[in-house]
Amino acid sequence: MPIEWKESTHKVAGTNLRVMEAGSSSPTVILHHDIGTLDKLPFYEAMAVNSHVIIPTHPGWGLTSERPEWMRSIRDIAAMYRMHLAEQGVTKANLIGLGFGGWIAAEMMTMAPADTGKVVLVGAMGMQPKDAYILDMAIVGYLDYARAFFHDEAKFTDVYGEPDGDMLEGFDICREMSFRTAWKPYMFSQTLPNLLQSATNETLVVWGDDDKVVPAECADLFCAALPNARKEVVAGCGHAVDMEKPDELAALASAFLNA
Repeated sequence: MPIEWKESTHKVAGTNLRVMEAGSSSPTVILHHDIGTLDKLPFYEAMAVNSHVIIPTHPGWGLTSERPEWMRSIRDIAAMYRMHLAEQGVTKANLIGLGFGGWIAAEMMTMAPADTGKVVLVGAMGMQPKDAYILDMAIVGYLDYARAFFHDEAKFTDVYGEPDGDMLEGFDICREMSFRTAWKPYMFSQTLPNLLQSATNETLVVWGDDDKVVPAECADLFCAALPNARKEVVAGCGHAVDMEKPDELAALASAFLNA
């Protein structure tokens, strides 16, 4: 049976927040990458089979999301999502954070660990690598940056096709919002490693073995900071594990969340 998706808009912190939802059972919030997201992806569909999947579009990202002029940090986004879940009566939601969305998920953990279920961090930003650098989107074109998310460039084409004007504009808008909220320091928090020490939630840290965006050492930094975390590495995969290996990630995440 096809998954039925519902789109809704909610006023949160004075901003219209766009949310896609599907499925039933335990709530699972999926937080997308800094390059935005398509509405329907195989990974989302797979997770909606056994969970009530909630996918907010980051405020200001892409062509369909209202921009809050006041927003200046990742913690702002995390606080906004916490407000939304509270207003909707959603408690103990599991979190799946993809790349940039992993950083948001980690910040949400630190705000209310007792009101967070299990957490899956996939190629998460937010940690400062010691031996390498997070790929700087300012030194590459926005399309080249998106292509760098994939180990196999053909997978980019499988997901996005041939990018048209609206898609290119969307990538550019996402990049502008990333600069607005995560520029100095670039894509990491100096406070997060310490704040995460109080988050005892069961956490699965997933990394592609060819992540060219976030260095693999960041997976170990998350595992070191979190009291109850373990790591899984996906072979033959880049940063966008959700798009390049959706079935494998869905199997890992589902087994972990439902255990």
